[in-house]
Amino acid sequence: MAETITISDAFDERVADFRHLNDQAERRRMEGGDFFLSEGWVSIDRLIDSEHEFRSVLLSPSRVTRFRPYMVRPELEGVPVYVAEPDVMRDLVGFDLPRAVLVSAVRRPLVTLEQLASTASRLIVLEALNDDENVGAIARAARAFGVDGMLLSPTCTDPYHRRTVRVSMGEILHLPVCRARRDQWPGALGALHELGFESWAMTPDPDATDLWEAGVPSRLAVVLGAEGPGLTDATLASATKRVRIPIHPDVDSLNVGHAAAITFAAISRH
Repeated sequence: MAETITISDAFDERVADFRHLNDQAERRRMEGGDFFLSEGWVSIDRLIDSEHEFRSVLLSPSRVTRFRPYMVRPELEGVPVYVAEPDVMRDLVGFDLPRAVLVSAVRRPLVTLEQLASTASRLIVLEALNDDENVGAIARAARAFGVDGMLLSPTCTDPYHRRTVRVSMGEILHLPVCRARRDQWPGALGALHELGFESWAMTPDPDATDLWEAGVPSRLAVVLGAEGPGLTDATLASATKRVRIPIHPDVDSLNVGHAAAITFAAISRH
């Protein structure tokens, strides 16, 4: 079994993948389309299951013993496992992280819309969501209820952001993802219609169809917008149906992750 490698200098280029963890703009610049980070034991298990390629591992000393069984797995063969003491870890990632379990992994190219549609019958479409944790929660619910893939608008957050992967419990790594270009939005919904999908624009509009009364088509794309602004008028107009979740009139709205899970459960019913 390979040995761990001690990092004593936060500016050691071997651990450059793990710098500036809380600086989203810098992380986007650093990662580009090359790599992403996964955090925590469960998401690492899902990373292995997803057959993504590992680049490197960074651990706190207290996490080395538990990580050692992973080091004999073929997926970790030749992958450097770095260990940093708390003060070095803080200077490296930008904040105190005393129980770090971090993996850098190679990003796979996102799929095309045609590839996504060819393998799916249930899709989640997200417009302009900028909360990484909401996207992670939606991905986890999507996997739980048999949704086959995810289509993102051009301005959606990175589906492989560290917090997205963590909150999804690594399930985002098993979900085919397509991002529409700016010149494809919201026309991507029309392209899905041509490929045999219907689309439901989820909205609190009282004139929308009640979710519990909506007939579920064989191929369906559920479209959700960011909390607050919701879906744009152009996207609402592009969908084949507007659908609402009936809630108590004294409650303004649902969290978008909760709304997604409820909708996924409803469309998976027999």
